[in-house]
Amino acid sequence: MTTGIADDPDRAPARSHLYAMGMTEEDMRRPAVGIASTWTGTMPCNLTHRELAAHVATGVRRAGGTPMEFNTIAVSDNLTMGTPGMRASLVSREVIADSIELMGRAHQFDAMVCIVGCDKTVPAAIMALARLDVPAVVLYSGSMMPGRWRGRDVTIQDMWEALGERAVGRLNQDEVDDLARHACPGAGTCAAQYTANTMGGVADFLGLAPFGTGDIPAVADGKNAAAERAGEIAMAALARDARPSRILTEASLYNAIVSVAAMGGSTNAVLHLLAIAREAGVPLRIDEIGDVCRKVPIITGLKPSGPHTAADLWRAGGTALVARRLLEAGLLREDVTLVDGRTLAEVAADAVEAPGQRVVTSVAAPVKPPGALAILRGSLAPDGCVLKLGGRPDFRFEGPARVFDSEEECFAAIQRGGVMAGDVVIVRYEGPAGGPGMREMLSITGALVGQGLGDSVALVTDGRFSGVSHGLVIGHVAPEAFHGGPIALVRDGDTVVVDTAARTLDLVVGEEELARRRAAWRRPDRPVERGVLSRYVASVGSASDGAVTV
Repeated sequence: MTTGIADDPDRAPARSHLYAMGMTEEDMRRPAVGIASTWTGTMPCNLTHRELAAHVATGVRRAGGTPMEFNTIAVSDNLTMGTPGMRASLVSREVIADSIELMGRAHQFDAMVCIVGCDKTVPAAIMALARLDVPAVVLYSGSMMPGRWRGRDVTIQDMWEALGERAVGRLNQDEVDDLARHACPGAGTCAAQYTANTMGGVADFLGLAPFGTGDIPAVADGKNAAAERAGEIAMAALARDARPSRILTEASLYNAIVSVAAMGGSTNAVLHLLAIAREAGVPLRIDEIGDVCRKVPIITGLKPSGPHTAADLWRAGGTALVARRLLEAGLLREDVTLVDGRTLAEVAADAVEAPGQRVVTSVAAPVKPPGALAILRGSLAPDGCVLKLGGRPDFRFEGPARVFDSEEECFAAIQRGGVMAGDVVIVRYEGPAGGPGMREMLSITGALVGQGLGDSVALVTDGRFSGVSHGLVIGHVAPEAFHGGPIALVRDGDTVVVDTAARTLDLVVGEEELARRRAAWRRPDRPVERGVLSRYVASVGSASDGAVTV
C-alpha cells in the first residue's frame, strides 16, 4: 500500500483519507502492516483481541512500521453447539479466510499479523496468508484458565458431560447450573487440548507463530508483551522476506501433523491441515495424516484424554518443551523456516522445563502409545473417515446400527434412554453439504460420556466432532449421506464393524441388498437454503479433502 503513496501526485485522494486518520507523510512512507483481529463480543474465546491488536500495533511502530488494524468474524462453537447455528461454524473458516485475503489484496499490506483464537480462526488466517504470501505472523490469543468446582479443575468439557450425568440422575439441574457458573472463569479459548489449542500448537509447528507466545493464557501476565513482540517479529520477517511460501512446506506440515499426534489433538485438525496444505500448494492425503499418527506416541496428558489443562502445559514448558522432546526422538524435520528466525534446535534449547512437571513426558516413556487419531476406510467409508483413537490399543467393535438423520434426533433418543451399550449410533446428513456445514456432535458425545456409555457405544457420523469430544467417535465419513454415500444406506439393525488394527469401518450388508437400497434412495427433502449456506452447499468438497470450497 505504501509504495509511492506519499509522493505520487495521483495518490493525493488516497493521502487525504490517510490524513483523516491522523497519519503523517512519514507514516505513509513506512511499511504498512495489516493487523487482522478476529475479535467478537459473542464469546470469551476472542474477547481480548482488540487489546492485543493495540499492543501488536505498538510493536509494529517501535520496529519502524505503520500498523493498520481491521477486523473479521468468528463463530462461537460452544454457543451454537446443538443448534442450527452450528451450521455456520465450519462455513466461517472460508469466510474468515476470504475476508482476510480480500483486505490484504485491497490494501496491499507489506506484512501482516493475524490475531486468532476460537477454532476456525486459526486455519482460516493461515489459509489467507498462504494466498497472500506476504511476510506474516500468527498470534494465538491463548486459552482461558480452568474453572474450579468442588475442589477440582473444570472446563467446558465438564459442562457438556454434565448434561448426560443429569439424564441418569447423577447431577440435578441446580448442580448443573452451579457448574455453569464456575466452568469458564474468564476470557480465552476452551481450556484444554480441544480444537483451538490444537490449532494454536499447529501454528507453532508450522512456523508461522513464534513458539511460546500462544502458550500464554489469554489473561496471564506477559500476553500483552508477547503481542508487542509479534509486531516486532512481523517487521523482522519483512526485512528477511520470510514469506509463507518459504515457511509452509512439506516439512513444516509434517511437523504440524506430528504435533497433533504427540499432543492428542482434535479430529478437526485433519480437516484444517488438509485445507492449509491445499492453499500452500503442498500435496497431502488424509491417509498420510493417519500414517504419522501410527508412529507418534502421545506425550502430553492433556484433557480430554488426560488430566491436565492448557494452563498446565504453559507452566510445564509449553510447545517449545514438546518440540524438544520430539527433536530428541528424531520425530521432527529440522529443515524448516520459522517466522521469528530461530531454528527448531534453538527453540528446543530455549525451552524452560518446570522442575517436577508431569504434563510433558517423552517418546521413550509416553503418556499413551501411538495413535491419537486413525484414518479408517471400508465399505461404510470408501473415501475415509477419522477415528479419535486417543492412544487406545487396537480394538474391534461390532454392533447393531441405530440410525438417525440429524443430531437432534439422536440427542433426544440418548436422553430418553434409547441408546444401549453395544450399539453403533449412525448420525447422517450432517456432512459438509448435507448439514450444511458439518456440525460438531458434542451434544451427543457429551451425553454418551455423561451416561457412562462413552466406551460402550460407537458413534459414526458424516459430521464432525468438537475437540472436547472423546469416546468411540468416528467422524468425517466420506462420501457423505447427502451425496449418496454408503452411510445413507444404513438401516436400523444392520451390523457395523470397526477394526482399528485393519484400519477399517465396514457395513455388513450384501452387495445385492445395498444395490436395492441405492436404487431406492432419494435425498431427503429439506428447506431450500439461501444466501451463504446455499453457496456453500453448491461449492464445498468432501471432508476427505478438507471440506474446502472451490
